[in-house]
Amino acid sequence: MNEFDFNKMISQSRQVLLNTSVETFEKFENDGGLKEALIYIAIATLISGLFGLGGGIKGMISNVIVTLFGFAAFSYLVHFMGNQQGGTSTLDQVAYSLALFWAPLSVLFSAIIFILVITIVGILFIPFVAIIGLIANVYYAYTAAQSSLNLTDKSKIWITLIVASLGWMVVKAFVSNFF
Repeated sequence: MNEFDFNKMISQSRQVLLNTSVETFEKFENDGGLKEALIYIAIATLISGLFGLGGGIKGMISNVIVTLFGFAAFSYLVHFMGNQQGGTSTLDQVAYSLALFWAPLSVLFSAIIFILVITIVGILFIPFVAIIGLIANVYYAYTAAQSSLNLTDKSKIWITLIVASLGWMVVKAFVSNFF
């Protein structure tokens, strides 16, 4: 069984972000699983939460819980829908691949937005940063899904990601109601 190795995941994330390809994701997809992915996401969410402590500790804790449920749902839906589309993956492969880009991007964009907020004038740039963050997440999610699901048909990958994104939004909205 895999054990969580934060430094290894940081190194793999760096490689995935700087050398993005199906092959790069495939190189790491079996190095961990859902458990390691959730731990990595929790750490990233805690770090990101430090940049926006305006909601207090309770807000940060609820954000971690909501994010973990959302990430787990998104991973499961990518796995389920992708396999329905003819993909071949395990939930562990999908979750680990997704975590390798999602965690560092979350921290990076939280830090950028924090810097923009404290500069006051930078607040004007937050919508642009949010759009860039969305585009980056879509790009990496597409490549990670293509890799972990072993799908080559672009329409099947897009269907998978769109359905998973809709499910993710529903789960996050539902879980958010409890916090």
